[in-house]
Amino acid sequence: MDKIIVYHGSPQIVEAPEIRIAKFNKDFYFGFYCTVMKEQAKRWATRYGEMGYISLYEYVPDDALRILKFEEMTEEWLDFIVACRTGKAHDYDIVEGPMADDTIYNYVQGFIDGKFSRAAFWELAKFKYPTHQISFHTARALATLKFLEGVPVYGEK
Repeated sequence: MDKIIVYHGSPQIVEAPEIRIAKFNKDFYFGFYCTVMKEQAKRWATRYGEMGYISLYEYVPDDALRILKFEEMTEEWLDFIVACRTGKAHDYDIVEGPMADDTIYNYVQGFIDGKFSRAAFWELAKFKYPTHQISFHTARALATLKFLEGVPVYGEK
């Protein structure tokens, strides 16, 4: 299996990733979220202030795990995010795909609330820049990660 470097951005270095149950449901439900895009991890790390940290991990995929991968924003991706964001759990170990960032999430929420149609969602979403997230939802999934280092990053504020 190929090793992949993934990044996690947060206010602190995370040497031992864990799954936290938060107040709000995330795109792929509760999990530990990373990305292959370093700049995206930097945005995550500095979203609450001037400074944050990017934790780097070596990820070795395990074919024995239940993995769901969305290559792009599709109808199935949208339905999965809507289900997760409205509190429906799933039984995947790892889920990977595009991220519903703040703008896309507003479109998702508008769709959930019935403010606009599925067609209108796709019309709004098609011009967004690429994003990526990979979320780890079980202890077995977290075991595929090996912490490498944490580096400080600085935002634009």
